[in-house]
Amino acid sequence: MVVVGGGAAGLSLTHRLRHLNVSVALLEAPPGPARSPERTWCYWEEGPGRWDAALTARWDRLRVLGPDGRGRTAPTAPLTYKMLRSTDFDAYVRAGLGGVEQVEATVTGVTDGARRATVRALDASGAEVTYAARWVFDSRPVPPPPARTALLQHFRGWFVRTSAPDFDPSRATLMDLRPPQPPGGVAFGYILPLSRHEALVEYTEFTRAPLTSGQYDAALHDYTKNVLRLSPFEVTSVEQGAIPMTDARHTTATGHRTFRIGAAAGAVRPATGYAFSGIQRQTAAVAHLLATGRRPLPPVPHRPRHLTMDAILLRALDTARVPGAAFFTTLFRRNPLPKVLAFLDGTTTFPTELRLGLSTPLLPMTLTTTDHTTARLRRGRG
Repeated sequence: MVVVGGGAAGLSLTHRLRHLNVSVALLEAPPGPARSPERTWCYWEEGPGRWDAALTARWDRLRVLGPDGRGRTAPTAPLTYKMLRSTDFDAYVRAGLGGVEQVEATVTGVTDGARRATVRALDASGAEVTYAARWVFDSRPVPPPPARTALLQHFRGWFVRTSAPDFDPSRATLMDLRPPQPPGGVAFGYILPLSRHEALVEYTEFTRAPLTSGQYDAALHDYTKNVLRLSPFEVTSVEQGAIPMTDARHTTATGHRTFRIGAAAGAVRPATGYAFSGIQRQTAAVAHLLATGRRPLPPVPHRPRHLTMDAILLRALDTARVPGAAFFTTLFRRNPLPKVLAFLDGTTTFPTELRLGLSTPLLPMTLTTTDHTTARLRRGRG
């Protein structure tokens, strides 16, 4: 079989397939714009995990700060918040891929077939190469499907080293809602401390469009100087990204033997932009289906009711019916942190979700739910 792409989804699936009695070729574009940039993934899970040996840091306390500066720090137990840098993940996975054919090639086409699928690519020299495989899993990004609401989680982060011990490495700041807020959506700071002097400091927005480079830098300068009041610091590296947050519905099969995985297959949780946990559930399901001799159709790793709730929240933020900063401040202040994290990861039961929902602004959320339901009915009749 062939796995296309060496990002989180492609490497996660290849890592799981290496123990099955199958031949695997991992095709990844040569260094350049077609390859995934370096990035940081964060996720939470209970107990030891598959990627613990590659982690950069972990925390068992998280902080959320409201627009008024009032903060709440709470334990995450039984969960742990984990940080994984893509370079460390890449090295860890590739060290265990003995027997997997790893090829630098730019895929130009994938064709389904009755008995075999065909992958066409250009190798590093520009020569065309062809692979025939029983199953093909493609993690390359694709344009998001049509959606009623389409926001982006877009951000720029600075890895900083300060002259004074400005950070508390025992806790991460999940949301600092003190930055100026956009007219629709939400803006917040995000701090992952690595030591007393080092941290990843990000400025993030959930809005319709990304900012310019100058606007990101201006927002980070304002946040680090006027909000965090950091001592003089140097920026050791920068990361930036834009993750679709939409109510689009994804399909994972592009043919009988060809499939999408990862963000292109709905692994991103729409209301949060987190994808790493969804990728792990999706690729684990694929490996299990293969191990049991079934067609390995990747599942969308989020429950339909969670996708519906996410669609309603995104609509409420996009229309400014619900102020984003107030919504998230209230959600985290009125509920146990582990329950909120479990909900954001899609592992809660409906009674828990109902209690969480009752802590949010009821009238605007009810109006948005009615709006969402009416729109779905109209589309159904159309």
